[in-house]
Order: sequence, then structure tokens, then C-alpha cells
Amino acid sequence: MELFYRQLGEGKPLIILHGLFGSGDNWQTLARQYAEHFSVYLVDQRNHGHSPHSDVHTYEAMSQDLADFIANHGFTNANLLGHSMGGKTAMRFASEHGALIDKLIVADIAPKSYGVHHRELVDCLLSVNLAEASSRNEVENHLKGGIQEASTRQFFMKNLYWAEKNTLAWRFNLEVLSKNLEAISGEAGQQICLTDTLFIRGKKSNYIQDSDVEWLEHYFPNHQLHTIEGAGHWLHAEQPQRFFDATIGFLT
Repeated sequence: MELFYRQLGEGKPLIILHGLFGSGDNWQTLARQYAEHFSVYLVDQRNHGHSPHSDVHTYEAMSQDLADFIANHGFTNANLLGHSMGGKTAMRFASEHGALIDKLIVADIAPKSYGVHHRELVDCLLSVNLAEASSRNEVENHLKGGIQEASTRQFFMKNLYWAEKNTLAWRFNLEVLSKNLEAISGEAGQQICLTDTLFIRGKKSNYIQDSDVEWLEHYFPNHQLHTIEGAGHWLHAEQPQRFFDATIGFLT
């Protein structure tokens, strides 16, 4: 699958993979900072953003998408950064193709299975009848009934666009992602990875807990773990400067 991407800057490649229901555009602010040091590639994973849709949404498939992307660009020593679902894709890829990766950054996700905890949000999105919606405000007002947090609603609304005149659509493949929530929340199926790796977590997030350190030491023996104060799961958006400072030191 040929993935959509945006490229900024020059130098050694830094590939950034977004999380579930996101896109490369979510990383534009940080990408501009990274672009002062690297050639940054903001990649839309399958079934997200401007990349193609597919009935298949597994970490095996997403790792292969990334392998094809890297091969098509001829990269041999790229740095790789992934958040949440993108972090699991990155871990899977690095464990299979470690020779192609110089350094790996995994943002607020561990190499383990998580219980499905986005079902209520997804059900709210599925309840929107886009065929009858006449405006973006109408869709957002509907989402208020099931998604109280304004920032979360705005995150989803960024994915809403006019597919054609008078027809709204989601950029992400909602039906397929809904069917694959359990697989997305599960293990990425990685093996032991010797790549130099930085795990970075939000202090207010519970995605990487102290009890997970044993997992990290087993699968990623050459890892560091950094915690960002004042940040939750969306640590790169909540504390962008702290995130940049922690990661640029590791990368350089």
C-alpha cells in the first residue's frame, strides 16, 4: 500500500507515525522543530488521513506498509517515532527490520495488550448519520451527546471533510477500525528488539506503568524510559516543548 505523507526539512530521515484516529497533520507543530535537524516524514497509516482504506488493519499489515515506504525511499538508517497505535507499528517494524532503523522513540505505549477502552467513543461516531448531516456544526452537536470533552471532539472533527458537495465523510475508515479495536489494543506481535529505544510517557497517563518495565527490559534491552510531567496520553500535544526537548537529545 502506498501511504500518503508530508515531508519537511532536510537531513537524516525521521519518520513519525500517529495514533488511532489521527493523522500526520497532528504532528505538524513538532515536525517543524524536528525539521531544523532532520528530513521529517509525517506518514498517514492505512485507514487514516489521506492514505488508502483497506478491510485489513493489523500490525503485521501496518509494519509491511512501513517497510514498503522505507524501501521506496531507499532509507537505510532512519529514525522512527510512533505514538500509541503508531508506537506499536514502530515497535513491530523495528523488531523485524532493526538493521534499517538507527533510533526508535515510542510515545506512551507499551509492548503489551490493552483492554478495549475506546468502544464508547467509536459507538458515538458510528451513531452519526453523515448521509443526512447538513453541516459540521450538526455533527459536532451530535457528538456532544456522547463525547463531553471538547478537545476530544475537536480531535475527531479534524477528520471530518466534505467528500463532495453536500456530503460529509470521515477521513478515517470508521467501520474497519471499529471492527478491529480488539486487535489494535492487543500486542503488536514483536520480538526482541536491540535498537536504541526511548520510551516516553506522560506522568498523568497509565499506558506505561512501573509494572511494565519488565516488559520493556525483555523486549527492548537497549531502552531508556523518560516521564513528562504534566502530560497525559497525548503528551506531544499537551507538553510539546518538553516532548521535543526529551526526544531531540536522544536523537542527536
